[in-house]
Amino acid sequence: MSESNHPKNDQMISNLMRNTIALILAGGRGSRLMNMTDWRAKPAVPFGGKFRIIDFPLSNCVNSGIRKIGILTQYKADSLIRHVQQGWGFMRGEFGEYVDLMPAQQRIDENSWYQGTADAVFQNMDILRRRKPQHILILAGDHIYKMDYGAMLADHIAKNAQLTIGCIEVSLEEATAFGVMDVDDNRRVKAFIEKPEHPPVMPGRTDTALASMGIYIFEANFLFDQLIEDANNPDSTNDFGKDIIPAIINDHIVNAYPFLDMQGGQAYWRDVGTIDAYWSANMELVNVDPDLNLYDKTWPIWTYQAQTPPAKFVFDSDDRRGMAVDSMISGGCVISGASIKHSLVFSDVKINSYTTITDSLVLPDVEIGRHCRITKAIIERACVVPEGSVIGEDRAEDERRFHVSAGGVVLVTSEMLGQQPHYIKK
Repeated sequence: MSESNHPKNDQMISNLMRNTIALILAGGRGSRLMNMTDWRAKPAVPFGGKFRIIDFPLSNCVNSGIRKIGILTQYKADSLIRHVQQGWGFMRGEFGEYVDLMPAQQRIDENSWYQGTADAVFQNMDILRRRKPQHILILAGDHIYKMDYGAMLADHIAKNAQLTIGCIEVSLEEATAFGVMDVDDNRRVKAFIEKPEHPPVMPGRTDTALASMGIYIFEANFLFDQLIEDANNPDSTNDFGKDIIPAIINDHIVNAYPFLDMQGGQAYWRDVGTIDAYWSANMELVNVDPDLNLYDKTWPIWTYQAQTPPAKFVFDSDDRRGMAVDSMISGGCVISGASIKHSLVFSDVKINSYTTITDSLVLPDVEIGRHCRITKAIIERACVVPEGSVIGEDRAEDERRFHVSAGGVVLVTSEMLGQQPHYIKK
């Protein structure tokens, strides 16, 4: 039996997880997703046919054995709150388990909402102290990945670190968009640089940098001390990446933890913060063997499961056949004499006859009329696409009516179609 599988080590990690509180930072808008976050916070954006983005860090916590979870909300959080209440109410309070919603409550004074990532945690410090955690795991609520936080916590303990930062390996060109760590041969962080023009390379590499995933493990009391010091600094922006981490690197043990797969390569992780990245990450799921395995029963992605009937495909004549090829079709959908190719259709969508959908995402509660042609598009929730619409074939016409990304993805919302989404359930 290897050391990593030794029962005593497993028991140690299990005990550590029980004494860890995870905080998911879910208060931001995510403005790079453009109109997709006009009416919802970024973590509430649908993903993968039936999930929301926040389901991934939440599922990682539960699958890792962390069942004390706080979700810090602020911007337009109604749909996020409703989703969590509907889908994540299975924790047992008598066992000390919970998924708590922690909205900005002006706990410090009557004028302050959350001012930054560190300030969001600082404003809830009285709550956290009462719960007496040994470690605090801080997570971004807007990334897609599957990760065992237990392995990261074990590494944190083994390195005797006061802070461990989850990292991905990226090219030097990609690294300019991230917070990047300069580390020594033992993975101790020597510098943390936000969006560097010339990123530091990893030891022994020439073309790769370590970029922050926005995942941090702190010793709890150490974190509280740093938050108080940061709050008392009038020049601070109250942000982990910009303020907290750079301030502690020289005098404390800060460890980098590369997120690798079983073969030692970079594990799956996607920042879906732009229209193009969001479209691409969803489209990857319809590949024959996608990098993100949603069918893995050993690491399920939990979510609120609406009680919908199975997807239905009707009509079978040469010019009017309900069919889908290389696609994912969710529950409650009716494909009525329409052709779906290399696309992802979310829940409760109706697509009418003689319509063709190609390379597109159709979000929940959409109805698409007859004789439409839609290519490389995102049709937002609750849109009613008029009969005969052509989207994704004429960029100039698309730009006149809709939003077109740098990569040519056409985003269509209800407002753009002259409809009123704020009267509709989001």
